[in-house]
Amino acid sequence: MVTKGLKLRIYPNKQQRQQLAQNFGCARFVWNQMLAMLEERHENNPKASFLTAYALNNLLPLLKKEHPFLKEAESTSLQVTNQHLIDAFHAFFKKEKGHPKFKAKHAFKQSYTSKFVKGNIQPVGHHGIRLPKLGILRFKAGQRLSETIRQVTLSRTPTGKYFAVLTVEGENQAFPKTGQTIGCDLGVKDLLIGSVEDLRSPTTHFDQGLARKLRLWQRKLARRQQLAKKAIAWDHHQKVPVPRILADFKNVTKARLQVALIHEKIANQRMDKLHKLTTELVKTYDRIALENLRTKNLLRNHALARAIVNQAWGELRRLLIYKCAWYGKELKLVNPYKTSQICSTCGHDDGKKPLNVREWTCPQCGTHHDRDVNAAKNIERLAFG
Repeated sequence: MVTKGLKLRIYPNKQQRQQLAQNFGCARFVWNQMLAMLEERHENNPKASFLTAYALNNLLPLLKKEHPFLKEAESTSLQVTNQHLIDAFHAFFKKEKGHPKFKAKHAFKQSYTSKFVKGNIQPVGHHGIRLPKLGILRFKAGQRLSETIRQVTLSRTPTGKYFAVLTVEGENQAFPKTGQTIGCDLGVKDLLIGSVEDLRSPTTHFDQGLARKLRLWQRKLARRQQLAKKAIAWDHHQKVPVPRILADFKNVTKARLQVALIHEKIANQRMDKLHKLTTELVKTYDRIALENLRTKNLLRNHALARAIVNQAWGELRRLLIYKCAWYGKELKLVNPYKTSQICSTCGHDDGKKPLNVREWTCPQCGTHHDRDVNAAKNIERLAFG
């Protein structure tokens, strides 16, 4: 048995959308309340032991008495919120992530997670799922739901779409063995270069295709926000300030939605390419070696930062990791130190070269190398010998 995530597009009705919005708010409120309590506790007594998620869950009944609207929320979602907060602090203590932050009411993405308890989450037919507090939700998916569902995360995107990510258990579906091995080098001009002949995945600049349209709507949004702020500051009819927010202006909301739709399309195009590329690699090769780049360090180069972010190397690595685990293939991450400098034929170190040098000839054995293909071959050798 293997644990997988299954993402569904769901279509809640008006009442269900209201319930979702209320639950998003309750989860956000509990996060902020618990975070404020933990920070105040540490300020008052820095030597006090750090609380566990179980201890925070024991505080939920008192919080519900003080704030009765929390009783309308799905109960397990508040427990999961506490667990996520504790996990965020543990990641902060390990210096893996920054300090947990308070969540804003008007954040673009809203979400909460419900746990499976006593059959509260069940598939209904081929296009429905029963969720606590919401009833039956219609969904669209390309496969039949597993009956073993561990939890579900419900979210709303900036474009107003709703999704459910199910954590399910199912049989491991391994791809047929091919006996082939490959090393993969990541780049800017080409997204991925393989150690075998003619395996290159060229870079696609999805953001450039929609750059003009995005720039147009971003300018419209900026102008409309400026005019809205002036209208908020003074009501010309009543001659007094009035309590209004940017969300009250339909033209601002429309422009904001258009900007979000363009960004969403760019992200979807990029993810589609990454999924197709990684699935093809996992189907074709049994053993895959990938260079383990530290993108955070590379982003310090401001001349290449935009191009590096557009490549989404971290997402490609994440997809390969879980797909190799799902389909019975082997993946090794390799430190890329000097992989582009050492001759893959004789092992001679020819020294560091500027980025504009894409080809070079080994002075010791005379082999002419493509810089990226040579690096991919070295990555394969370091991983599998």
